[in-house]
Amino acid sequence: MNRRWAQMNADKNLDDGSSQRDSQSYAFVGAAMEVHSVLGCGFLEKVYHDALELEFIERKIPFVREQPIPVLYKGQPLSTPYKADFVCFGSIIVELKTIKQLSSIEEAQVLHYLKATNFERALLLNFATPKLDYKRYINTHLR
Repeated sequence: MNRRWAQMNADKNLDDGSSQRDSQSYAFVGAAMEVHSVLGCGFLEKVYHDALELEFIERKIPFVREQPIPVLYKGQPLSTPYKADFVCFGSIIVELKTIKQLSSIEEAQVLHYLKATNFERALLLNFATPKLDYKRYINTHLR
């Protein structure tokens, strides 16, 4: 894995050596677990998008659904942007999948979103497994 990116730990280490809970990521995971608990696995990805949107509203998690993320090539914006499934709290990418198993392809997609936005955090959720599969990432280049 590129040294600029790292899978995020549940606790965030601070400069003074202490740690702080990442309450925003915990909020997303809790919302996703509720959706997975109610719907289970087996639906199309858009069904989970709709359900997660309702769960975000109920939990008062601020979000933008399918936010376009511009991609620059040599400083020029390309006409085809990425679209993040959700951007929450104005700076955290939440990407949903419904696949048998997460792979390096999905991870690369999330890492590219972080690079394109220069956001600090991302969460990758997979609803197609019997137990919700999720990974958290942090853009360590910003630290």
